[in-house]
Amino acid sequence: MGSSMGAAINDPKLLPAAEPSSAAFASAASPPRILNHDIMGCTAEGVVGNHLYSGRALGATDPDDVIQIHPDLRPQWESICGHYDRVGLSYSSNVIWDVGTHHLCGYPEHEPSVFFFGDAEQGVRPDRAWHQAVDYINSKNRFMDLADHLGVPVPRTLRFDAISAIDDEAVATAPYPCYIKAAVSVSGVGIYRCEGPDALRTAIASFDPHVPVQVQEEVQTDCFLNLQYEVIDGHAARVAATEQVLDGCVHQGNRHPVPAPPWEIVDPMAGWLVAQGMRGLFAFDVAVLAPGARTEHLAIECNPRWNGASYPTMVARKLGIEHWLARTFPTRHRKLADIDLSGIEFDRDSGTGVILVNWGPVLVGKLLVLLAGDPDQQQALAQALSQRL
Repeated sequence: MGSSMGAAINDPKLLPAAEPSSAAFASAASPPRILNHDIMGCTAEGVVGNHLYSGRALGATDPDDVIQIHPDLRPQWESICGHYDRVGLSYSSNVIWDVGTHHLCGYPEHEPSVFFFGDAEQGVRPDRAWHQAVDYINSKNRFMDLADHLGVPVPRTLRFDAISAIDDEAVATAPYPCYIKAAVSVSGVGIYRCEGPDALRTAIASFDPHVPVQVQEEVQTDCFLNLQYEVIDGHAARVAATEQVLDGCVHQGNRHPVPAPPWEIVDPMAGWLVAQGMRGLFAFDVAVLAPGARTEHLAIECNPRWNGASYPTMVARKLGIEHWLARTFPTRHRKLADIDLSGIEFDRDSGTGVILVNWGPVLVGKLLVLLAGDPDQQQALAQALSQRL
């Protein structure tokens, strides 16, 4: 029972030694980037509007960057530029209205910035060490192996190289309630909550027999943190700690700041990843448990990529916003020009107001919005915005 990867973690050949990359020699005068943050190569099928997410990277760009955006969003360009101009957010006007990864190799002088450095990205802008680091830690089972090796606290987790390896004894002794998870999954697909053995057997039947999985004890908390890092000068630099805003198990947004974020829990894993060749942004999900007066933190998984918290974080960092809430809102509107933000749009003098972050999905009736201000101001802005959407 369990994964065979546990033995490999102690082997220095776990991953080949990282080859020198431009990330290791980054400086304050970094070269311009080409950003392709299309998520269709790393997303669950059937989620409405996912092809429109490439535009959310616009607020993270600098004027010298190049950004690829889905052509369906071109009619919204004038409106989003007007909004960013009014709130004082710099951005790139160098747009390629196509999200094909082949454009990445057309700008060799630009650093690649992608949502997820997978096979397609490796095929056009090869970086063997980066690709292998992402592939390794993207497995929830290998994440647990690494956590064991580095002494990072995690929930009780049983790892299996294939679901067919889960026998009757494992079902009988699993830590209920538990979650069975595909070792590699996106957007919560391939994750099932099981109250007892019958539910676990039912969930097992929904997987292909050869799929690697883990069975993890349920963490009794409703507080989960997202701890983001960025590779700068060959080191893992702490970027931001945010609390996840959840609707059940569905991620709805993030809140900043977090009191006393537990960076020391995952710093060892972040440093290990960078030593292996990780580049760009990445983050860890950490559960917060408070039994009595003593707070405990458990690492859950690593997102070796940009994630939902990254985009509002980058906007807030550029504008110097410390207190903010990023939330998804439904809207009846289907174009940005029809949304009235007068009186609630972000104002740099007051440091409060509304900023559109993931603006592309307006075409399917939803937006990710940053609400700048203290909690009371966030609530007032949310109410005012909801009435206009």
